[in-house]
Order: sequence, then structure tokens, then C-alpha cells
Amino acid sequence: MAPRELLAETLTPDGEVLTLTLEGGEHVVRVRGEMLMSSRQRGSEETMAKLALADEATLVSPRVLVAGLGMGFTLRAVLDRVGPGAEVDVLELFEQVVSWNRGPLAAHANRPLEDRRVHLRTTDVGRFLAASENSYNAILMDIDNGPEAFTVNSNNRLYAAAGLALLYRSLAFDGILVLWSAFRSPRFERRLREAGFVARSVTARARPSVGKGARHTLFVAKRAGA
Repeated sequence: MAPRELLAETLTPDGEVLTLTLEGGEHVVRVRGEMLMSSRQRGSEETMAKLALADEATLVSPRVLVAGLGMGFTLRAVLDRVGPGAEVDVLELFEQVVSWNRGPLAAHANRPLEDRRVHLRTTDVGRFLAASENSYNAILMDIDNGPEAFTVNSNNRLYAAAGLALLYRSLAFDGILVLWSAFRSPRFERRLREAGFVARSVTARARPSVGKGARHTLFVAKRAGA
């Protein structure tokens, strides 16, 4: 096991320790000592962007919401697929994670926060959506370990009926919601359908270029057109 060099740490709203470490030359973010993300793994984040922005008609100037900055891989994948007229809102709960992305993590995703199409807000996803009337062509949810809160307990409400209704209303007709998960959940897929989405699950590898890494689940949910 590679030695861990602690670079920085912060506390979640629940009082849990969130750390940034250097392990075997790779950056790792952990919560309660358990791995949340690694700079070696970006395949499923890139697949998220492909699934969310599959409609070429929306790629020139879409409105996109990326919930969860992470290491910037999801945001970078979105920016690489959309045109110069795109508007990309990014929500990140932890100010320290934003700081890490402007510092030691910046080069991993080629400094996406410096892109003029990006509008960064340090806030809670549910609070932001409840207070806005935005209509997004795509929403990419990469804020937790899946539809069971892992990082922050308050995320649970986003995966319940009221939270899914809020996400549904925040999408344009034919808009796409893609939610990252470390595990499969037929139960959650049914919940998406009960909320009005046309939903399916897609399996994505963490390191597809070498055929290695964990298999993650992406819940793809479409708001049907009027």
C-alpha cells in the first residue's frame, strides 16, 4: 500500500473529516478515511458527459448544471463537448474543494474553472435549485457515492420524491439527468420512473482506456418532451 501524505483537510457539515492526500503519485480525496475520488479514475465522469450531451442539436449553446466539482473531470468532459455559447453552472458545497481545484488538483483536468463558460457557486444543490427558475438541457449529479448519502447526510433529500421532482422541474423538455453511483439500484431506477423520468442504468469503467478500475453505475433519466 502506497504511503499517504496528507496535503489538506476540512470538515463536512456533518463534522466528518474530508482529506486530500498524495498516494503513490496520485491525489486522493477521502471522507472518514474511505476513498471518495482519485486522480487515476476519470472514465465514468467522462461517460457522464457523453450520455448527458448525446443530442448534437444541444451542443452549440446548451445550459448545463454540474453538481459536484470533485477533481474537475466531469466539468472538463462537459466543456470539451459543448460549444463556445454554452453556459455551465457548477455547484460545489465545499469551499476547500474549490481551493484544491485551483491549486494542487488544477492540472489534472486542465484547469476547467478558468473557462469563461463556467459559473461557479459554492452552495447546496437543493437550495440552489429551489431558489432558481433555470431550465437546463442537462444536469450531471456527481455529489455523492450514489442515491444514498455518503458524504453529507442532507443529500438524502435529493434522492427522495421531493428532490427528484425538483430536478425534474429544473430540466428543459427532453432534458437529461445523469447521476453517478458506485453501485446499482433497481429501486432507485424505479423511483426515477415514478418521478416522471424515462430512466435506465448504464455501467461505466473507472479506467476504460486500460480496461481496469471499478465498475460504476450511471442513472440516465430523461424528462419527456411536452
